[in-house]
Amino acid sequence: MIRIIPAIDIIDGKCVRLTQGDYEQKKVYNNDPLEVAKMFESHGIQYLHLVDLDGAKAKHVVNHKVLERIATKTNLTIDFGGGIKSGEDIRIVFESGASQVTVGSVAVSNPELFEQWLNTYGNDKIILGADAKNGKIAVAGWQDVTSIDIEDFFDSYQKKGAKYVLCTDISRDGMLQGTAVELYQKLIEKFPDMKIIASGGVAQFEEIARLEEIKADGVIIGKAIYEGTITMKQLENLVTNKK
Repeated sequence: MIRIIPAIDIIDGKCVRLTQGDYEQKKVYNNDPLEVAKMFESHGIQYLHLVDLDGAKAKHVVNHKVLERIATKTNLTIDFGGGIKSGEDIRIVFESGASQVTVGSVAVSNPELFEQWLNTYGNDKIILGADAKNGKIAVAGWQDVTSIDIEDFFDSYQKKGAKYVLCTDISRDGMLQGTAVELYQKLIEKFPDMKIIASGGVAQFEEIARLEEIKADGVIIGKAIYEGTITMKQLENLVTNKK
Protein backbone atom coordinates (compact mmCIF):
# COMPACT_ATOMS: atom_id res chain seq x y z
CA MET A 1 0.00 0.00 0.00
CA ILE A 2 1.43 3.35 -1.04
CA ARG A 3 1.80 5.97 1.69
CA ILE A 4 0.12 9.32 1.01
CA ILE A 5 2.44 12.08 2.25
CA PRO A 6 1.27 15.69 1.89
CA ALA A 7 3.99 18.34 1.94
CA ILE A 8 4.21 21.57 3.88
CA ASP A 9 7.02 23.88 2.77
CA ILE A 10 7.94 26.66 5.19
CA ILE A 11 9.34 30.13 4.60
CA ASP A 12 9.15 32.73 7.40
CA GLY A 13 7.04 30.30 9.40
CA LYS A 14 4.34 30.23 6.68
CA CYS A 15 3.07 27.42 4.44
CA VAL A 16 4.26 28.16 0.89
CA ARG A 17 5.00 26.44 -2.41
CA LEU A 18 7.77 27.22 -4.85
CA THR A 19 7.92 26.43 -8.55
CA GLN A 20 10.98 24.30 -9.44
CA GLY A 21 12.65 25.34 -6.19
CA ASP A 22 12.73 29.01 -7.23
CA TYR A 23 12.42 31.29 -4.18
CA GLU A 24 11.29 34.10 -6.47
CA GLN A 25 8.29 31.99 -7.51
CA LYS A 26 6.75 31.70 -4.07
CA LYS A 27 3.06 31.48 -3.19
CA VAL A 28 1.84 31.65 0.42
CA TYR A 29 -1.08 29.28 1.07
CA ASN A 30 -1.50 29.65 4.82
CA ASN A 31 0.16 31.73 7.53
CA ASP A 32 -0.07 28.85 10.00
CA PRO A 33 1.40 25.46 8.98
CA LEU A 34 -0.14 23.85 12.09
CA GLU A 35 -3.60 24.68 10.75
CA VAL A 36 -2.73 22.93 7.49
CA ALA A 37 -1.29 19.89 9.32
CA LYS A 38 -4.44 19.58 11.45
CA MET A 39 -6.56 19.77 8.29
CA PHE A 40 -4.57 16.89 6.78
CA GLU A 41 -4.98 14.84 9.95
CA SER A 42 -8.74 15.49 10.04
CA HIS A 43 -8.96 13.78 6.62
CA GLY A 44 -7.28 10.60 7.86
CA ILE A 45 -3.76 11.45 6.69
CA GLN A 46 -1.03 9.86 8.83
CA TYR A 47 2.18 11.20 7.28
CA LEU A 48 3.66 14.64 6.65
CA HIS A 49 6.69 15.84 4.71
CA LEU A 50 7.83 19.11 6.30
CA VAL A 51 10.40 21.19 4.43
CA ASP A 52 12.38 24.03 5.96
CA LEU A 53 13.07 26.20 2.90
CA ASP A 54 14.65 28.91 5.05
CA GLY A 55 16.94 26.20 6.42
CA ALA A 56 17.84 24.94 2.95
CA LYS A 57 18.90 28.47 2.01
CA ALA A 58 20.68 29.25 5.31
CA LYS A 59 22.43 25.84 5.36
CA HIS A 60 21.25 25.10 8.90
CA VAL A 61 17.88 24.23 10.40
CA VAL A 62 15.71 27.34 10.96
CA ASN A 63 12.06 26.31 11.41
CA HIS A 64 12.38 23.60 14.08
CA LYS A 65 9.80 25.41 16.26
CA VAL A 66 7.18 24.85 13.53
CA LEU A 67 8.11 21.17 13.55
CA GLU A 68 7.79 21.07 17.33
CA ARG A 69 4.30 22.66 17.26
CA ILE A 70 3.03 20.22 14.64
CA ALA A 71 4.64 17.21 16.35
CA THR A 72 3.14 18.07 19.74
CA LYS A 73 -0.30 19.11 18.50
CA THR A 74 -0.97 16.33 15.95
CA ASN A 75 -0.32 12.59 15.71
CA LEU A 76 1.21 12.85 12.25
CA THR A 77 4.38 10.89 11.48
CA ILE A 78 6.67 13.65 10.25
CA ASP A 79 9.74 13.54 8.07
CA PHE A 80 11.68 16.79 8.06
CA GLY A 81 14.09 18.13 5.46
CA GLY A 82 15.93 21.34 4.67
CA GLY A 83 19.10 22.70 6.21
CA ILE A 84 20.25 19.52 7.96
CA LYS A 85 24.00 19.94 7.62
CA SER A 86 25.52 19.10 11.02
CA GLY A 87 25.20 16.79 13.99
CA GLU A 88 23.60 19.69 15.87
CA ASP A 89 20.98 20.15 13.12
CA ILE A 90 19.96 16.51 13.07
CA ARG A 91 19.83 16.37 16.89
CA ILE A 92 17.55 19.44 17.03
CA VAL A 93 15.22 17.98 14.40
CA PHE A 94 14.80 14.63 16.17
CA GLU A 95 14.39 16.36 19.54
CA SER A 96 11.72 18.61 18.00
CA GLY A 97 9.63 15.55 17.11
CA ALA A 98 10.56 14.35 13.62
CA SER A 99 10.26 10.59 13.06
CA GLN A 100 12.58 10.72 10.04
CA VAL A 101 14.88 13.23 8.39
CA THR A 102 15.45 13.72 4.68
CA VAL A 103 19.06 14.55 3.86
CA GLY A 104 20.26 15.29 0.33
CA SER A 105 23.13 17.76 0.05
CA VAL A 106 25.20 16.16 2.84
CA ALA A 107 24.92 12.80 1.06
CA VAL A 108 26.69 14.43 -1.89
CA SER A 109 29.15 16.75 -0.13
CA ASN A 110 30.01 14.62 2.90
CA PRO A 111 29.22 10.92 2.33
CA GLU A 112 31.15 9.91 5.48
CA LEU A 113 28.91 12.08 7.67
CA PHE A 114 25.77 10.71 6.01
CA GLU A 115 26.98 7.16 6.57
CA GLN A 116 27.74 8.00 10.19
CA TRP A 117 24.15 9.24 10.66
CA LEU A 118 22.84 6.04 9.05
CA ASN A 119 24.83 4.02 11.57
CA THR A 120 24.00 6.23 14.56
CA TYR A 121 20.26 6.68 14.00
CA GLY A 122 19.45 3.61 11.87
CA ASN A 123 18.26 3.40 8.28
CA ASP A 124 14.59 3.64 9.32
CA LYS A 125 15.24 7.20 10.51
CA ILE A 126 17.35 8.58 7.68
CA ILE A 127 15.86 9.20 4.23
CA LEU A 128 18.30 9.73 1.38
CA GLY A 129 17.21 12.80 -0.56
CA ALA A 130 17.85 12.28 -4.27
CA ASP A 131 16.92 15.36 -6.27
CA ALA A 132 17.44 14.75 -9.96
CA LYS A 133 17.43 16.73 -13.18
CA ASN A 134 17.96 14.91 -16.47
CA GLY A 135 19.25 11.87 -14.58
CA LYS A 136 21.85 13.85 -12.59
CA ILE A 137 21.81 14.67 -8.87
CA ALA A 138 21.14 18.30 -7.87
CA VAL A 139 22.02 19.92 -4.54
CA ALA A 140 21.82 23.22 -2.63
CA GLY A 141 18.08 23.68 -2.91
CA TRP A 142 18.35 22.45 -6.51
CA GLN A 143 20.55 25.35 -7.52
CA ASP A 144 23.53 23.16 -8.46
CA VAL A 145 23.26 20.15 -10.79
CA THR A 146 26.19 17.77 -10.26
CA SER A 147 27.72 15.25 -12.66
CA ILE A 148 26.62 12.35 -10.40
CA ASP A 149 24.37 9.85 -12.18
CA ILE A 150 21.22 9.07 -10.18
CA GLU A 151 21.60 5.28 -10.53
CA ASP A 152 25.21 5.42 -9.31
CA PHE A 153 24.03 7.55 -6.38
CA PHE A 154 21.36 4.99 -5.44
CA ASP A 155 23.81 2.12 -5.84
CA SER A 156 26.52 3.63 -3.63
CA TYR A 157 24.07 4.37 -0.81
CA GLN A 158 22.32 1.03 -1.03
CA LYS A 159 25.74 -0.51 -0.36
CA LYS A 160 26.08 1.76 2.68
CA GLY A 161 22.76 0.53 4.05
CA ALA A 162 20.32 3.28 3.06
CA LYS A 163 16.75 1.99 2.85
CA TYR A 164 14.48 4.99 2.25
CA VAL A 165 14.99 7.34 -0.71
CA LEU A 166 12.94 10.43 -1.47
CA CYS A 167 13.43 11.01 -5.18
CA THR A 168 12.33 14.31 -6.72
CA ASP A 169 12.37 15.08 -10.42
CA ILE A 170 13.00 18.80 -10.04
CA SER A 171 12.14 19.65 -13.62
CA ARG A 172 8.55 18.74 -12.70
CA ASP A 173 8.29 20.03 -9.15
CA GLY A 174 5.54 22.59 -8.62
CA MET A 175 4.62 22.45 -12.30
CA LEU A 176 1.50 20.25 -11.99
CA GLN A 177 2.55 18.53 -15.23
CA GLY A 178 2.53 14.97 -13.93
CA THR A 179 5.04 12.87 -12.08
CA ALA A 180 8.08 11.06 -13.54
CA VAL A 181 6.59 7.55 -13.49
CA GLU A 182 9.16 6.17 -15.96
CA LEU A 183 12.06 7.35 -13.80
CA TYR A 184 10.58 5.81 -10.64
CA GLN A 185 9.70 2.56 -12.41
CA LYS A 186 13.28 2.20 -13.64
CA LEU A 187 14.72 2.90 -10.18
CA ILE A 188 12.28 0.60 -8.38
CA GLU A 189 13.07 -2.25 -10.79
CA LYS A 190 16.80 -1.72 -10.37
CA PHE A 191 16.73 -1.23 -6.58
CA PRO A 192 13.84 -3.41 -5.33
CA ASP A 193 15.14 -3.43 -1.74
CA MET A 194 14.99 0.35 -1.42
CA LYS A 195 11.77 2.09 -0.38
CA ILE A 196 11.40 4.81 -2.98
CA ILE A 197 9.18 7.81 -2.30
CA ALA A 198 8.07 9.68 -5.42
CA SER A 199 8.00 13.46 -5.35
CA GLY A 200 7.55 16.29 -7.82
CA GLY A 201 4.84 17.18 -10.27
CA VAL A 202 2.00 14.94 -9.01
CA ALA A 203 -1.02 16.66 -10.50
CA GLN A 204 -3.91 14.21 -10.83
CA PHE A 205 -5.43 11.64 -8.49
CA GLU A 206 -4.96 8.85 -11.07
CA GLU A 207 -1.19 9.20 -10.83
CA ILE A 208 -1.27 7.81 -7.28
CA ALA A 209 -2.67 4.48 -8.53
CA ARG A 210 0.03 4.36 -11.21
CA LEU A 211 2.75 4.91 -8.59
CA GLU A 212 1.21 2.24 -6.39
CA GLU A 213 1.19 -0.14 -9.35
CA ILE A 214 4.95 0.25 -9.83
CA LYS A 215 5.41 -0.32 -6.06
CA ALA A 216 6.51 3.14 -4.93
CA ASP A 217 6.67 3.21 -1.13
CA GLY A 218 5.08 6.64 -0.87
CA VAL A 219 4.08 9.74 -2.80
CA ILE A 220 4.67 13.35 -1.77
CA ILE A 221 1.79 15.61 -2.83
CA GLY A 222 2.15 19.37 -2.56
CA LYS A 223 0.87 21.92 -5.01
CA ALA A 224 -1.87 19.60 -6.34
CA ILE A 225 -3.54 19.73 -2.90
CA TYR A 226 -3.14 23.48 -2.50
CA GLU A 227 -4.39 24.21 -6.01
CA GLY A 228 -7.23 21.68 -5.73
CA THR A 229 -6.31 19.41 -8.66
CA ILE A 230 -6.29 16.59 -6.07
CA THR A 231 -8.93 17.02 -3.37
CA MET A 232 -8.70 16.11 0.30
CA LYS A 233 -11.92 14.13 -0.14
CA GLN A 234 -10.22 11.93 -2.77
CA LEU A 235 -7.25 11.35 -0.45
CA GLU A 236 -9.52 10.69 2.53
CA ASN A 237 -11.46 8.05 0.59
CA LEU A 238 -8.20 6.47 -0.52
CA VAL A 239 -6.60 6.23 2.93
CA THR A 240 -9.88 5.13 4.55
CA ASN A 241 -10.40 2.35 1.98
CA LYS A 242 -6.84 1.13 2.49
CA LYS A 243 -7.15 0.71 6.25
